[in-house]
Amino acid sequence: MDMLTSRYTKKGRYMLNNRELSWLSFNERVMQEAQDKSVPLIQRLRFLGIYSNNQDEFFKVRVANLARLDKDKGKKNKKLSGNFTSNELQRKVSRKALEGQQKFEDTYSNILAEMKSQGIFIINEKMLTEEEKAFCKSYFTDKISPLLVPILIRKSVKLPLLRDESIYHAVKMSSNSRQNSRYAIIEIPQNSQFPRFTVLPGSSTECTRIIFIDDIIRLCLDDIFFMFTYDRIDAYTFKFMRDAELDLDDDISKSLMEKMEEGLTKRSYGRPVRLVYDKEMPEDLLEMLIEKLGLRNSENLTPGGRYHLMRDLMKFPKVNPALEYEKTPPLRHPAFGVNESIFATIRKQDVLLHYPYHTFNHLIDFLREAAMDPQTDSIYMTLYRTAACSRVINALINAARNGKKVTVLLELFARFDEERNMENAEVLRQAGIKVIYGIPGIKVHCKLILVERREGSRLKGYVHVGTGNFNEDTAQIYSDFSLFTTKKEIAEDAERIFEFLEDNYKHLKTQSLLVSPYNMRERFEDLIDNEIKNAKDGRKAYIYVKCNSLTDEDMIMKLYKASKAGVRVRLIIRGACCLMPGEEGFSENIKAISIVDKYLEHARLMIFYNGGKEKVFIGSADWMNRNLSRRVEVCIPILDKEIASNLKDTFSIQWKDRVKARNLNQAQLNQYIGTPPFSKEEFESRSQIALYNYYKSKQEHE
Repeated sequence: MDMLTSRYTKKGRYMLNNRELSWLSFNERVMQEAQDKSVPLIQRLRFLGIYSNNQDEFFKVRVANLARLDKDKGKKNKKLSGNFTSNELQRKVSRKALEGQQKFEDTYSNILAEMKSQGIFIINEKMLTEEEKAFCKSYFTDKISPLLVPILIRKSVKLPLLRDESIYHAVKMSSNSRQNSRYAIIEIPQNSQFPRFTVLPGSSTECTRIIFIDDIIRLCLDDIFFMFTYDRIDAYTFKFMRDAELDLDDDISKSLMEKMEEGLTKRSYGRPVRLVYDKEMPEDLLEMLIEKLGLRNSENLTPGGRYHLMRDLMKFPKVNPALEYEKTPPLRHPAFGVNESIFATIRKQDVLLHYPYHTFNHLIDFLREAAMDPQTDSIYMTLYRTAACSRVINALINAARNGKKVTVLLELFARFDEERNMENAEVLRQAGIKVIYGIPGIKVHCKLILVERREGSRLKGYVHVGTGNFNEDTAQIYSDFSLFTTKKEIAEDAERIFEFLEDNYKHLKTQSLLVSPYNMRERFEDLIDNEIKNAKDGRKAYIYVKCNSLTDEDMIMKLYKASKAGVRVRLIIRGACCLMPGEEGFSENIKAISIVDKYLEHARLMIFYNGGKEKVFIGSADWMNRNLSRRVEVCIPILDKEIASNLKDTFSIQWKDRVKARNLNQAQLNQYIGTPPFSKEEFESRSQIALYNYYKSKQEHE
């Protein structure tokens, strides 16, 4: 058997990294940004918040899935990527998580110390001045206290439902005259009216004092439990995660919306999968908590510091602009003139936008013009995740009110955004928009728009294919591509896709667009095979791929074959990468890097040399099994030579990054490509800055 189809080398070595461990390695790269002293101080704190949020979602999704596999007798001993059983992998993940928690605590302490030198102090309830104490007491009485619902914990009484999106104080009341202590739980309120951090009165740019809402509650514990007698009262913060799987009832008499509502309710009762607690918590209180949460035999009990649910660090108060990243205003694309028709521009040429370097307003303008344009007949659009107050949704409603036929494929199963999407569906329906939900059992993840305008005696299609969500908020921090075109074959394919999504019993066949799960995998495999053939014939051959994750085993084996044939493979993978680059015998010709910086690298780009006639694609699909086999994704060939050249420049700029690029070697040690102190040339290679300057120079040239 060919070793490249068996997943093992001839020496018996397994050739794939484990997906979960590789993802944890990615989150360590986020941690590196928090540890990097060249990153602005408050931004380092925000990176810790991103790390914490990532880690929580990882446990709610990936670790929860491992736990389900471990309980399934038929799958318990099945080997996963990396050649682990689910139980072996859970233990390894748990150890890595403990290591990560300690790094988090150490990094947080170091950042706090540096903040003090900048006159920023995060204080607790024992460090308040009398004036600050009076302010906190008043704030508690007027604002916080009415929202609190303390719950007494008793051995004989079942614990009420606790939400895994919240943080809690576990309270212990001890009395010298009583042998038994009392225990309670307090949910710490969190919403826009009650931010996690409060800037105390008297703060200035020279000296800013900030307190957690957790500590305001600690200060006022006596005001909450005044009816009990005790000599000592203490509160210890904890958080826990539930399994985020969404199980739907198979009752055919219920609508999808009814099933979704019930499924989301059931998720809130999902099995707890991890507990993170203050390591100072007394043993008796911890034992009772573990018992009540049903985590007695869990591998994922993680001792931590005084504060948890630290994703809130992403919303740390903006106290000093000098300690944040300098804001770079998004650029107008030179093709789009001020107060000029978007349609007129796209008729003349294809246009590629690259967020956040280009403004997302161009896409909003495209939709708004379609909404008011007398010649626009219909708008078709897919939605996966949207902003909270979405201008995209508003533009679609405006179009419907202006008499346009508007059809929206709204994917309800966008994890953690299900409730927002259900609300969006209702708002769109009330506006007279046709809302469809796609194909049962398959997520619709493509980023596709088709606007049809009546021009003369026919309808002309204006198409958008992108790599990121139609979300103006994330477009400011996610790096994504958007392509606009009126090419006839692309418009015809887009029309076929929307017809298929409306009536998905039809067979889908496209001419130019690559669509999963129907032809995308096969087309990419054919392109790799073509490079292999050219390399074996002694001709130049290369494959460049940029995506979020590379975990699909069949695609990885194809790339190993390409490497063995002499094809040069270059990979820029932000997140999980199961491929092992640079390994003798199967991947010598493969190099892989990962870039983590100010913006989240989210774009997908594929370039094949193709005997000198390069084929370039962008689209919504990562090279993961779910994207290629279980989701509707769309990738578009770049037919405009100038845009194809620009995309190749983009890849080249990122490949040359010596400041924020890490080497994805087999050990996944996250070693930086460059070594500080950087020369002027190396520092200017920082790709996200270089790309902004690249697009700015194009704007100035025009």
